[in-house]
Amino acid sequence: MNLTPLDEPALARLLEAAVSGADPLEVMPPVEDEPGWTPARRAAFLEFHRGRSLRAETAVERTWVIDVDGKAVGAARLEPRGDAVEAGIWLSRAARGRGIGKQVTAALLAEARGSGTSRFIASTTAGNRGARALLSGIGAKLAQRGDEVAAELPLS
Repeated sequence: MNLTPLDEPALARLLEAAVSGADPLEVMPPVEDEPGWTPARRAAFLEFHRGRSLRAETAVERTWVIDVDGKAVGAARLEPRGDAVEAGIWLSRAARGRGIGKQVTAALLAEARGSGTSRFIASTTAGNRGARALLSGIGAKLAQRGDEVAAELPLS
């Protein structure tokens, strides 16, 4: 597993991974359009990542492409939130359940600790048992409110 910093070539590979292995709602905000990976949804995916990570004037997070055996299989991100850093990960269906999320989380934790932030936070849904197990496995405290699950791990 390797984390490749997001740039335009990596973004093109990330879009391929999303289209071939994820539902649009798993990897980007909703777009009003026909179901599936339509041209409009693909363009919105690219614009979403450019705005959040690649354009200096609008960037709010650092994003990496998750590569396994030289192929993009998902994305990882860290977004500063006050004294915390929020982590996010998505994996294509074929990459799930193989321990990749655990490796990526360890890399994100190391990055967060190196940045001097005091808390590592993440969120998932109540139905995402894999993410909940991973987050509690690193020692994060989980708090459920409805379908939302918030995780927090002090880093100091």
